[in-house]
Amino acid sequence: MGLHTFIIPPLEPTAMKPESAMILEEFLRHSDTLTREIEQDAEEMLGVVPFIFRTLKERPDLFVLSALGDYLACRPGSLDAKTAELVAMTAAAAANAPDCLRVHIAAARKEGASREQIRDCLIIASVIGKTTVLARSLRILDEQQGA
Repeated sequence: MGLHTFIIPPLEPTAMKPESAMILEEFLRHSDTLTREIEQDAEEMLGVVPFIFRTLKERPDLFVLSALGDYLACRPGSLDAKTAELVAMTAAAAANAPDCLRVHIAAARKEGASREQIRDCLIIASVIGKTTVLARSLRILDEQQGA
């Protein structure tokens, strides 16, 4: 039994055109190789293999598709690597994701971001975080006024 037989659940006839299902199946046959290469690329890019990879790669089919999508989203052609890492770091800070924040601060430094650039992005994230809390809280206060 091949890896793809174990990983890929049978597709419903109406779920995907047969040609597309065959292309996807062929791509996913390489999940193990791609998983190893994605981990190596992540370590080179970020300086660490993200913690979540450990569990997600238990499903190589989903891991490969998700990780490739994440990579393409985090390295758009319109931004250089340093800017992309500063954006990712700022988003991680605003989302209150400390593990992601650690990874992306280190990656931003690796890409040449200065302490001042990192600090200023974190300050921007704190403003966004503050307004998120205020907006949500003040809306609830307004809702409760009528109660």
